[in-house]
Amino acid sequence: MKRTTVMLPSRLRARAERRARRLGVSLAELIRNSLERQLRDDKPQRRDPVFADHFVFNDNGPPDVSANVDKYLGEIADEEYRREQRR
Repeated sequence: MKRTTVMLPSRLRARAERRARRLGVSLAELIRNSLERQLRDDKPQRRDPVFADHFVFNDNGPPDVSANVDKYLGEIADEEYRREQRR
């Protein structure tokens, strides 16, 4: 098994942790099981919002982007999650 780091919006992580506790499994197991179910599905996958066309800097971006990359990626993930919830 290989370790993988995944950025999750705060609210989604909290919901996943609650579900894992309710099921009596670890967060990692819940994520693995969910990913297995998703990959069995034939539906087309949406693009990762980090690589979507709307994520483009029109300039050099924030001056501290390399030092705070996790902060900025988290903000992007949170915004994308909120956008999906409104649909």
